[in-house]
Amino acid sequence: MGILVTLGLTKPSGKEQENHDLSTVMKSFDQECRNCSPASPLQCITRCKAYKLKNELRTLRKALSNPDYMRDLLNVLKNETRLQIVQAIADRRYTVGQLQQELKRTGQIQSQTTISEEYLHPLVAVGVATQIGEEYYATTFGLRLTPLVGRFQQLAKKLPSHSECYEEALLQSLLTGPKTFEHIESVISQKNVARTLKRLSSAKLIDSPKERDYIFIFKSKRDPNKETFTTTERKIYDALSDQGISVGNLAKKTDLSARIIYRYLRCLKGKKLAFCRRTPKTYRLTSLGEKLASSMQVMQEIVEDTWNSSEIAVQDNRSSVQPTQIRL
Repeated sequence: MGILVTLGLTKPSGKEQENHDLSTVMKSFDQECRNCSPASPLQCITRCKAYKLKNELRTLRKALSNPDYMRDLLNVLKNETRLQIVQAIADRRYTVGQLQQELKRTGQIQSQTTISEEYLHPLVAVGVATQIGEEYYATTFGLRLTPLVGRFQQLAKKLPSHSECYEEALLQSLLTGPKTFEHIESVISQKNVARTLKRLSSAKLIDSPKERDYIFIFKSKRDPNKETFTTTERKIYDALSDQGISVGNLAKKTDLSARIIYRYLRCLKGKKLAFCRRTPKTYRLTSLGEKLASSMQVMQEIVEDTWNSSEIAVQDNRSSVQPTQIRL
């Protein structure tokens, strides 16, 4: 079953907004182009930054139209060597031979064929890098992703580089708060839930209670003055609260054994002075998991804004495919 991640996240404010609002820049460029009168078409092609950016976006739009684009992008970026190359070509242009020497300085011995086919071609395919002649450099889209490289290096270490991205989808889902097992089954396919949870737990990206669920004891709203209590019943009843308490904490609070508490709770429930409620086990993000999930959210915002900007770039020849959702 495919996983759909809807693009429609709240855009950041302040300095972060500058990195995400490419569509505003495109609208500004569009107005400049309307008022521009170049001496020749060649001047427009070779010198105009607006033309270069629009051409980049037209090319990238083809990749973004792929319903599996987000999954492909994540799988490409979950590779430490590719991320190292992204950081290098963000600063200047490199030939394959120069990248080979750059990688060698960090202890990586790679053939030029491997660098080209295994690392550069995938980056070009998802629009992070592009090529002019024999040189490669980061696209505007790639440059916007570069600040996230450090966190994606952590993701590359924790998760498989070739996957259906169930783990990433679940991390993003948990960013809005803890989820029960039943809710998680609605996010990813049931047959993959157990494996996905185990992998994220082992990577220390999510956390959950060891118990399958918690049982809390609550004090009811019934008037206790209408009932008679034994000494032990009164002690247990007074330790209850409207917010609920587990049997373990109730035992500590009353200095009674769990066995005795269960015996007298049956009496209190019979008098309708107490009731039990089972709280399902939930899964939540660890601090590292939250950082990685937040990074993926920022990446999705960049992708969304890039899609909107590419629409401006090709408005005279708009594609008939306009996805509002991107499949992981």
